[in-house]
Amino acid sequence: MKRLLFGCLMVASAHYFSGQELYIPRNVKKAYENGTRDISGAPGKNYWQNKGIYNVEVKVDDNTKIVSGKETITYSNNSPGDLHSLAIRFVNNLHKPQAPRSGFVSKDFLSSGLHIKSFIVNGEKYNINSDDWGTVASVKLQTAIKSKSKSEIKIEWEYPLSVKSEREGQIDPETFYVAYSFPRISVYDDYNGWDMLPHSDRQEFYNDFNDYNFAIIAPKNYVVWATGEFLNPEAVLQPNYLKRYKTSLRSDQVVHIASQEEMKSGKVTKQNKWNTWKFKAANITDFCFALSNHYVWDGASVQLKTKRASVQSAYKAGAKDFEHYVDWMRYNLDWYSKNWPGVEYPYPVMTAVQGYADMEYPMMINDNSIPDNFEDARLTADHEIAHTYFPFYMGINETRYAFMDEGWATTLEYLIGIDENGEAKAKDFYKNFRVKKWINDPSAEQDQPIITMSTQVSGAGYGNNSYVKASLSYLALKDYLGDDLFKKALHHYMNNWNGKHPIPWDYFNSMNTGSGKDLNWFWNNWFYTNNYIDLKITKGTQENGLLTVNIDNVGGFAIPFDAIITYDDGGIENLHFTPSLWEKNQKQAVLTIPVKNKVKSIKLDGDIFMDYTPENNSKNL
Repeated sequence: MKRLLFGCLMVASAHYFSGQELYIPRNVKKAYENGTRDISGAPGKNYWQNKGIYNVEVKVDDNTKIVSGKETITYSNNSPGDLHSLAIRFVNNLHKPQAPRSGFVSKDFLSSGLHIKSFIVNGEKYNINSDDWGTVASVKLQTAIKSKSKSEIKIEWEYPLSVKSEREGQIDPETFYVAYSFPRISVYDDYNGWDMLPHSDRQEFYNDFNDYNFAIIAPKNYVVWATGEFLNPEAVLQPNYLKRYKTSLRSDQVVHIASQEEMKSGKVTKQNKWNTWKFKAANITDFCFALSNHYVWDGASVQLKTKRASVQSAYKAGAKDFEHYVDWMRYNLDWYSKNWPGVEYPYPVMTAVQGYADMEYPMMINDNSIPDNFEDARLTADHEIAHTYFPFYMGINETRYAFMDEGWATTLEYLIGIDENGEAKAKDFYKNFRVKKWINDPSAEQDQPIITMSTQVSGAGYGNNSYVKASLSYLALKDYLGDDLFKKALHHYMNNWNGKHPIPWDYFNSMNTGSGKDLNWFWNNWFYTNNYIDLKITKGTQENGLLTVNIDNVGGFAIPFDAIITYDDGGIENLHFTPSLWEKNQKQAVLTIPVKNKVKSIKLDGDIFMDYTPENNSKNL
């Protein structure tokens, strides 16, 4: 049997209010002083964020592989100050040869990057030489954009699709994943001003919550899949395929909207030289699309609490895992809505496109095919779709704090994996694919506190912080608080910051308030240290019906674990200790356990909290 223990046995277990303070950078302290953020974890009374309304027309030429476009941005400066410059972000300049990158790229990855053809702000024309631009550039304004005012920015541009497709580019010569395709105004926020951090291909993204209206001009016979609501299917699809598409919007069963042969035959789209596909999405942090003239197109939908959401997939014929993607995603959207995080999928559609990225975008994912391992393939989809909540529902600054979204996606992937594959398989996958890479990392000096900015860690340190340690911290907190209180606190945080831009201290303080507990001891332990996982039994004795076990927490992390007692008569008892055991003393603990029979041995088992030196976790008596 297993007994659940919240602290040392035979030691008072009342909650201990540590009174510890968290280190807060001075710019974040200034945000508290200015009232844009509140120490309760909620947005402050003076919180603001800027917003753009993007009306974009973009054309993809399948012969030249050039993306060209024009946009009108209605930009609201909701900040208390005038803006004397605009920061323009264009992630695809990562492909320019001179762009700083986090690693090696092939020649096929490189391109000439963005060419600005026209740039106008409030009717004033600017002579822009975008040859000198990286992934973000500052444009000094001739006339400042006043506080609490709206401005109109018009930009015309073009750029080539990278031959090598990763997060975007040419999946094959007739299939394109077109992400980060338009120049956008970078985030101007309350704690750091303009976001000028360049994109290096490692850290991910930080964008405003904008409204997007896209008109995508695609060649004849190319189907377009995109973020948001598909506005004009009647204008671009031939009747039979329009009927199938509309049927999929109401169907719980997979509808094969178009096969590879039908796509190639010219039967699917209207036979104009160019077709204009229209989409819109409101209050979302990004927009992307994909197009192909030969990908299989499947669709269905899932009934959620307040709406029916469309689920679609686009893939190469014969990709066995993608043949299941629509069913997998239907299940996924429903499970996440009802269980963890227990917030209804907030958007009208989710589309999976077979590519090379294993990457999330609002309402879309771009995944590798893993046809020989359906469990891995499904968990990949689970992970990317989990990002719907973090960073899209919550406007997280992934560039600075990747652990605020990757850690949650890793956690949600694990939790839904328990349901899909059983607890044993889910734990094995989590340990083998996630935890082992960190706990056995021979380059431990790369390991830094989780709170470290993501741009300041390199090598394995980035993945360890962003995915593994962050996820373990969330699961340790779930164990400590229990499911009900943990979910209550999580929902408090999500309700505070849905549609806004939380930073780590907003998470810490929201969870404190939402749980009704001072968790600063936990945040200090998990986020501000170079701790790792390493428990050691230093002594074990049995006397007068009591088993006493002395434990050193060598690694330092406040983890849950099981104490497995084996008796001389062959009986086994499991005792579960939550992280509350370490609340008062994070270095040593003494377990004093009532026992009725003679104890043969005691073993500590952290399960997914894998120990660096498991050989000293056992003691024979």
